[in-house]
Amino acid sequence: MTSFDPQIPVIVLSVITIALIVWVFVLERRLKKLLVGKNAVSLEQTIVALGENIRALEKFQANTTDYLIDAEKRIKRSIQGVETIRFNAFRGNGEGGNQSFAIALLSENGDGTVISSLFARDRMSIFAKPVKNFTSEFEMTEEERDAIRRATPNQ
Repeated sequence: MTSFDPQIPVIVLSVITIALIVWVFVLERRLKKLLVGKNAVSLEQTIVALGENIRALEKFQANTTDYLIDAEKRIKRSIQGVETIRFNAFRGNGEGGNQSFAIALLSENGDGTVISSLFARDRMSIFAKPVKNFTSEFEMTEEERDAIRRATPNQ
């Protein structure tokens, strides 16, 4: 049978004690570094100020988010697609040249208007047709449909 050596528990406890002393020393240094030049009142004021800053930042974030959502809605309704098609409305009899045109002005959702101008020697006619979802309830010319197709955003 082996005999019990009483020095082993003493050595183990000594190592643990030294480790605890070092740990306490390190914690005290960190605490002193944190509290340099401060007292409990100034720390409390600092924590309160940080809380107020966080609340102000959260309010600013909420306001900014609301503004961006509103701006996104406005942008979707604004004109984003513009295309002009020039053409000769009277090809057969040599009148007009390529002075006639169709202009499509569309939002991201395909809402807007198509403006057409038919030019002849003795007259000029201008037409405006509302567009909803990239189409119009009024009959459109091929040039107007082409202008809408080309003005479609993200194409």
